Amino acid sequence: MSVTNVLLLANFVVFYLQGMAGDGLIGNFALWPLGRHSAGDLPFTVGFMPWQLVTSAFLHASLVHLATNMFALWMFGRDVERELGARRYVGLYAAAVVTASLLQLAIVTSVEGPAYPTLGASGGVFGLLLAYGMLFPRRTVLLLIPPIPMPARLFVILYGALELFQGVVGTQSGVAHFAHLGGMLGAWLVLRRWRSGGMAGYG
Repeated sequence: MSVTNVLLLANFVVFYLQGMAGDGLIGNFALWPLGRHSAGDLPFTVGFMPWQLVTSAFLHASLVHLATNMFALWMFGRDVERELGARRYVGLYAAAVVTASLLQLAIVTSVEGPAYPTLGASGGVFGLLLAYGMLFPRRTVLLLIPPIPMPARLFVILYGALELFQGVVGTQSGVAHFAHLGGMLGAWLVLRRWRSGGMAGYG
């Protein structure tokens, strides 16, 4: 079984467990700001723990949230995995997840107000998107809204710029734009390191 399929399966299984376990998984395994907090309707105190840097990437807020991330994981992950191989693919995805969580942690900890969890695979998925644009820069990607075809490299640049803009101005409340940017940064750093070490296959 491919790594992409393992990740898909793991995310669906965890989402099923979320439905069975209720808020317990969110309280313990979503990414929370540093410190201890009383979080809304949750009947316990929450706070940051190191494992949340990874476990938060396997939790999702809704079926739509899960389906959107898993579709993008499937769409971009298959070709990236074939190009990099399983071992490097896992390394890239893990780096994207951790850097996404670290950047998001810095942002949410610096903001005053109620504590909210960050969860979802989008940090890792945006890392795969960045990798796709670097590995296959001339492939055509079709935007869904509006339906405009463009080279993958341009698509990644525009998407990254949009995420930065939305993160700075605070549009789309509840969307972790800086986690998305952190995922792209982690993937870029890993690919640049491999390229400087003599990895071929992308431009």
